[in-house]
Amino acid sequence: MPFVVTEKCIKCRYTDCVEVCPVDCFYEGENMLVINPDECIDCGVCEPECPIEAIKSDEELTPDEDVWLEKNTHYSAIWPNITKSKGPLPEAEEWADKDNKVDMFSEKEGAGD
Repeated sequence: MPFVVTEKCIKCRYTDCVEVCPVDCFYEGENMLVINPDECIDCGVCEPECPIEAIKSDEELTPDEDVWLEKNTHYSAIWPNITKSKGPLPEAEEWADKDNKVDMFSEKEGAGD
């Protein structure tokens, strides 16, 4: 039952969740974060830290969101690990409440620590 970062994170990339993770299982892409489900210990401390509710338990994913477990698994294997909060993307407030952001997903890795 790992936690998963969903499409809501795209173009926001708030990093509040990173600071509280006891096992450092977050990875940074150009415009979102992902969680490595094999490293996640299901403690749930990250979920309430996300100001836009982009993190969910894999059991809470809707059928349309199941793809995000696959994306978290895939991209956590290739993106750099992030262990310290560094603030959201500059356009985060503008994009926080928008839906259907999947077309804006970037496969590029983030800057890392």
